[in-house]
Amino acid sequence: MRHYDVIIVGLGPTGGTLANLLALNGFSILILEREKNLYALPRAVHFDDEIMRVFQTIGITKKFLKNTIINKGTKFVNSNGKVLLDWPRPKSITENGWYPSYRFHQPDLERNLRNRLKTFKKVKLMQNTEVTKIKNNKNSVDLFFKSKNKINKASSKYVIGCDGARSTTREQMGSVLDNLGFTQKWAVVDLILKKNKNKLPDRTIQYSNSERPATYCRNVGKRRRWEFAIQNNENEKEILSDKYIWNFLKPWLSPKEACLERKAIYIFQSAIARKWRKGRIFIAGDAAHLMPPFMGQGMCAGIRDASNLAWKISLCIKNKHDGKFLDTYQTERFSNAKEYIETTMRMGEFVNAVGSENITDNISSGPDGTKSMQSIKPKLGIGLGSNKDKNRGKIFPQLKMKNGKRLDEKFSKSPLLLTSSKLAKKVSLKIQSITDKDIKGLSNLLKTYKAKAIIVRPDRFILKTYKSINDFNRINYLPL
Repeated sequence: MRHYDVIIVGLGPTGGTLANLLALNGFSILILEREKNLYALPRAVHFDDEIMRVFQTIGITKKFLKNTIINKGTKFVNSNGKVLLDWPRPKSITENGWYPSYRFHQPDLERNLRNRLKTFKKVKLMQNTEVTKIKNNKNSVDLFFKSKNKINKASSKYVIGCDGARSTTREQMGSVLDNLGFTQKWAVVDLILKKNKNKLPDRTIQYSNSERPATYCRNVGKRRRWEFAIQNNENEKEILSDKYIWNFLKPWLSPKEACLERKAIYIFQSAIARKWRKGRIFIAGDAAHLMPPFMGQGMCAGIRDASNLAWKISLCIKNKHDGKFLDTYQTERFSNAKEYIETTMRMGEFVNAVGSENITDNISSGPDGTKSMQSIKPKLGIGLGSNKDKNRGKIFPQLKMKNGKRLDEKFSKSPLLLTSSKLAKKVSLKIQSITDKDIKGLSNLLKTYKAKAIIVRPDRFILKTYKSINDFNRINYLPL
């Protein structure tokens, strides 16, 4: 039986991101994937600036950017075409150092993640496998899986299930999904244009309608997607027939102008698992939470899970297993993911024409009366650091170094102390520090935060702000 530092179940975007983040630390990793080959059809189509920052850490942005387009935002319109609510995504660089919103083709992302994993010698991928049993021990986890009709066994310090909505890992943990109240059947149709169709919208359109709510997505290249709700009394086989689909698409396209790439029926639902960790076993991504696609945050939430969990497990492998420290994975991520789910649910109700436009608190009216919405950026839930610190749990911006490089290129594996050069000489900590001599605008930023120094976690969230030099006596909430 072979022993690894980490076993990851599932190699979708969440599993692939997590594997890459852990591999940066030189750990031995076994990845078990159910599918025989990379799944070539579209699924997720959107991610945001926060997620691109994670991809930057992994080192795939240079190649992957070629497979993306900048998303211009979303409009909600009624059956008469009147704009009810606008959600613009300005083409400007955010505090995270990237554009607010991107469109992509999921197989392109998975290919980039896998190609990056191939550069790490201690990473092993086994495809066409089926996990049958996971057993927690005091200092390790035993995992049994079927491959080539044989039952194999491997062990590791930690197991993370990134194995989707029908998660075997979640089942083995004894955790259950709690439905949060939105369950609706939708048809999803992906097409590839045969030629440019300039009259099609260049952004996402949500068609608010109580009878047939629908969504149009402008995706990468000549790819376009339509989604529409299915009533309970409708025949699924008929809905997925080419005749029905092309009749639905008649206002926008004819069969001469595009070819069907994929058609499927999904249950759009909102749910969250009660338990994300049991001993040394964890779940992440769709295994831990599900949300409708109206905000494009489903995959993003999974990658945030991976980013939060990766550095915590890394510290526990390098130093010592710390159960209380690892408990902060769920407490921090649960409320963050739930806020995205609940906002998405309100968006879904609005698209179904049964809810108001008060989807978030970030809605304002323009001079012409059109209402506009801004994106939400929830803080982390209760976990590491003090809740009395108002900055704790907020994303720290990606500043530019004076040598021209960006801040994230300076660190990715351990926390970072940002302070003035004057204060840095007076304190001694076990973590790497960067001062105002290295970073443009740091002095002004420290004033904004009303802090003498800031500790930033490897996942780019603020861990602690220091008001004075007396605060530097100890850091007692990290297993350093």
